[in-house]
Amino acid sequence: MGAQNSKLTLQEQMRINKRAINKAIRELDREKQQLSMQEKKLIAEIKTMAKKGQMNSCKILAKDLVRTRKHQQKFMEMRCQLQGVNLRMQTMKSTESMSSAMKGVTQVMVRMNKQMDIPQLNEIMKEFMKENERMDMLQEVMADTVDDAMDEVGDDEEEDAIVSQVLAEIGLDLGGNVPEGGPVAQAAPVQEAPLEEDLESRLNALKR
Repeated sequence: MGAQNSKLTLQEQMRINKRAINKAIRELDREKQQLSMQEKKLIAEIKTMAKKGQMNSCKILAKDLVRTRKHQQKFMEMRCQLQGVNLRMQTMKSTESMSSAMKGVTQVMVRMNKQMDIPQLNEIMKEFMKENERMDMLQEVMADTVDDAMDEVGDDEEEDAIVSQVLAEIGLDLGGNVPEGGPVAQAAPVQEAPLEEDLESRLNALKR
């Protein structure tokens, strides 16, 4: 039996011991319940004998009642002790589980450290940084190239459209009615004049 127990793991041994302790606690609870019933019975008998005036019998029953109560107290103390042992075993089990988990993680880390080549890792990191810098430079060149291309394509038409829109808002025509000073030079004085004066001057020109 001892040889068989020695082959069990700590987790298995604690599981067996825990079942035994729980069984003992249940037995103590049953015994205490029986003693409690016995206590009630003795109290009832003592009352009956006292009513009959049989004091000697009352004293004998009282001694039994005291012993019964002492046994109940002992059972309660034993139950508390078993619960304490059960709690300590649970703590041991949790500690052993934590230890096993840490041991497994440590073994994994040891294997990883053995497999990793630190000098080679440093070279890889240097190469990575160098290629990363080259990629950044390439992205900057590509971005500048795209910006230049976008500036050249369609800019003239877009600029003409904007100028036409501005001139139309101030009453001038891009087709040939722009004075030599350019649209920008003409835009300021026209915008500064009040709208009523501009309309009046146009009407006078039509009357002539």
